Amino acid sequence: MEAFKTANDFYNAQQQWHEELKVLRKLILSAGLTEEIKWGGPIYTHNGKNIVGLAGFKSYFGIWFHQGVFLEDKYKLLINAQEGTTKALRQMRFTSIKKVDLPIILSYVKEAILNQEKGLEMKADRNKPILIPNELAQLFKENKILQQRFSQFKKTQQREFAEYISTAKQDKTKQERLKKIIPMIEQGLGLNDKYRFNQ
Repeated sequence: MEAFKTANDFYNAQQQWHEELKVLRKLILSAGLTEEIKWGGPIYTHNGKNIVGLAGFKSYFGIWFHQGVFLEDKYKLLINAQEGTTKALRQMRFTSIKKVDLPIILSYVKEAILNQEKGLEMKADRNKPILIPNELAQLFKENKILQQRFSQFKKTQQREFAEYISTAKQDKTKQERLKKIIPMIEQGLGLNDKYRFNQ
């Protein structure tokens, strides 16, 4: 994941959804949010709290509400990217700017701001123990450098990795997930860092 120093750097680097993201950016800024760079991408904050993020991918571009679980979602636009894992964050995904109803999106952003002002926030349970699955524990026995890198993550990120492996029902899936997270741990990238501003 490329790190950008400014939001302009981020938007200028977007090729596939450049114009679409610029439209959403303008809309979000019109709501009075502050533009910051976090986790390598643009995050829009209010009173120092994360409200929304934007990003584009191969098959879609989207907007992420950090406390989207509290939104009314009367237009049924929000999805949970990882059911059972992601608690508060909700996404909207689009494949064409023509399918984006800007006044409706703005109403969601304004509702998210009001929810933040009301103090509605789902916080991670930092006291919940981190249960390292056997497969990950065995990997750490074989690779002490990887274990050291893992220990440098925040507790929330460690828990996300552990649950990602333990929730796989088949051994084959667990092994596939292990292969996926090894380079992420080596690079210092949390499993869901991309979901904190993108997918």
